[in-house]
Amino acid sequence: MHCKDVSVHEVNVPLTADGINRLMNDWTAYIRTEVLILRNGDDFASVLIKGTEGTGLFRSVKGYEILSLPDDTVYVENGTADVINIPTMARLQSENPGKTIVIKGMFSHINLIKDIEWHELTVTDSIPPEPMKLGVLVEIALASGFVNVPVITKNNIIDMADKIPEVDTEAVMFPCKVSGLTADIPVYFLDEHPVLKHDVTLVGCHLSKRIFGELYRRDVKFINVCPADHAGKGKAIVKCCKIKEGHEIDGDVVKVPWGATVPEVVDAINALFLK
Repeated sequence: MHCKDVSVHEVNVPLTADGINRLMNDWTAYIRTEVLILRNGDDFASVLIKGTEGTGLFRSVKGYEILSLPDDTVYVENGTADVINIPTMARLQSENPGKTIVIKGMFSHINLIKDIEWHELTVTDSIPPEPMKLGVLVEIALASGFVNVPVITKNNIIDMADKIPEVDTEAVMFPCKVSGLTADIPVYFLDEHPVLKHDVTLVGCHLSKRIFGELYRRDVKFINVCPADHAGKGKAIVKCCKIKEGHEIDGDVVKVPWGATVPEVVDAINALFLK
């Protein structure tokens, strides 16, 4: 529902079913009003306008339904929230399951959230760099207003530093020096093409293993941190170096380029859930 169709009123009657029914007996509503939010102190209730009578901008209410009473209504105030953003509303509903939510957000706009069925999206990416790049891109995409499904996210972080204890060679190799990764054993970085003075284990993706083979003309012990191979169950989004632009859907997983843009992430999320 758009906030322009919601009307908020301070009242001095108890927000019980009887109190609201008495209040609505002679209620006049603005022609655009679809939902009426009633407030008495810290208590909130909501009413759906189902029928009006008369002409002009304000009309007598002839049909209504009580949507929620104070025990079922949660008030949330967040000055950074876009109250008509679908993923934002889905996240608030997921944080308050079974409740009706009155949200006061950006520009002091108010909206009502009720009975939203949300969908979970797992965002799988490796670190460093931190914060998780794909996680940031997804949050920007969801805040953009161009994602048309009620998506909430769960981050699945693959920390390359956590893989060091699995290394059973003299040294470890990571794909990029810019990662800043360190260890208690000698560390090499593939992008430097170093002379190897130790037996190494490569912590990286399949492309980095291919690059190692091209550079050193031999195989290497390998710990796979490719996001596509760790996407998990359910709907997921990952970065993949095999994708050059746009996105590719593989079952419940949508893959975007390693250097994905926000528009590509927006399109990928919409395609995954609307396919």
